[in-house]
Amino acid sequence: MARASVGAEVDDAHAEAAARDRPRMRRVVVIGTTGSGKSTLAGRLGAQTGLRVVELDALYWGRDWQGVPVDLFRHRVERETRDGGWIVVGNYGQVRDLVWPAADTVVWLDLPLSLVMWRLVRRTIRRAATREELWGTGNRESFVHAFFSRQSILLWALRTHRRNREKYGKECAALAETMHVVRLSSPREVERFLAAR
Repeated sequence: MARASVGAEVDDAHAEAAARDRPRMRRVVVIGTTGSGKSTLAGRLGAQTGLRVVELDALYWGRDWQGVPVDLFRHRVERETRDGGWIVVGNYGQVRDLVWPAADTVVWLDLPLSLVMWRLVRRTIRRAATREELWGTGNRESFVHAFFSRQSILLWALRTHRRNREKYGKECAALAETMHVVRLSSPREVERFLAAR
């Protein structure tokens, strides 16, 4: 009994030390290739931390999949990230200079292509079948656009996964000198990361 009690005390001490050493996240950027689960992770992290989630897709896309002018996009992002804590979701280079310098943490979802594609196909089929409206814009995914178009999100993911991995790897290596960078390479690592919050 005494040994178990001592063990529990040691475990508690380790947990408290880990909590003290863990960087406090107040302004977080979640990046990753298309279909990697950025929005899902950000939503779960936001629910745990109470931080507001800012979807860059929602600020960029207008009706009929038309992107808003860059000046308007930047204005929207600046307005959403000016005050308080937040979790920004997305990879838009047009606003990186507004978001990344203000962040204290970057979370990079670096999942294998096979997993990304499996999840993306499932998500696309669900969205197309249910006619889910995206970001309050009136935009919806369709089977024709997803599977039979040159602008297919599935083709985009296939074409950009390797390129994004190389790019984000270099960028995160540089960012690690000035902020907390978390690279998550498997669903298990994602769950461990969330469990540690």
